[in-house]
Amino acid sequence: MNKAQLVEAIADKVGGRQQAADAVDAVLDAIVRAVVGGDRVSVTGFGSFEKVDRPARYARNPQTGERVRVKKTSVPRFRAGQGFKDLVSGSKKLPRGGEVAVKKAPKGSLTGGAGVTVKKAAAKKVTAKKAAAKKAVAKKAAVKKAPAKKVTAKKAAAKKTTAAKKTAAKKTTAKKAAAKKAPAKKAAAKKAPARKSTARKTTAKKTTAR
Repeated sequence: MNKAQLVEAIADKVGGRQQAADAVDAVLDAIVRAVVGGDRVSVTGFGSFEKVDRPARYARNPQTGERVRVKKTSVPRFRAGQGFKDLVSGSKKLPRGGEVAVKKAPKGSLTGGAGVTVKKAAAKKVTAKKAAAKKAVAKKAAVKKAPAKKVTAKKAAAKKTTAAKKTAAKKTTAKKAAAKKAPAKKAAAKKAPARKSTARKTTAKKTTAR
């Protein structure tokens, strides 16, 4: 049985596949963290998990027979509980319902070496995941709304700027047209007296001729 099959096996008992997956992940994570931290996790009737230090030693390579030095290291170790051993050996039979493989632990006995309760740690892990998911959704919603408001404000500002530019352009065009018309009128005014003086010259010439 692998992890996926384990999740499927307990899905009906915990309310669904997702809840089962979260529960399995939370329990395994709590056990691993406790053992890495040097705590002993003991589950009554099932067994205990603990960290064991191995000193530096010499070993032999099974392929070549060469003697090899092995460095000091730490390894995890699982020791099956008596109830688990009895069921595996056959001295005790599994219940027909398949509900309880080992006897239920009394309240508060499902603890690690430093008094860490595995069930509580698993529950906290699931709650933390849900809270983190809610916060992430809220942040995404806020991020989506904020740019929309900024874009709308930018568009409004751009429209105002464009309208102002168009108005200024119209005023400038009107001023240029008025400036062009004014010199034309002045030039016409100057040309009119010139015609009158020509008429006077013509009259003077006629008078002299007489």
